[in-house]
Amino acid sequence: MDERIEKWLYDIRIAIDEINSYFANVPKIFSNFQQNQMLKRAIVINNLPELKKRRG
Repeated sequence: MDERIEKWLYDIRIAIDEINSYFANVPKIFSNFQQNQMLKRAIVINNLPELKKRRG
């Protein structure tokens, strides 16, 4: 596998694991997520580096 792709997939896996950790003690209900500004920002900020890579 191409090294860049492997690194990209690794970064995605790390981001998924981190986002899942935000829900460790909370039921995964979308309406709860929508109402939790802190959780929404944590997920967006966690993904900012990846979003910048895609745009830049």
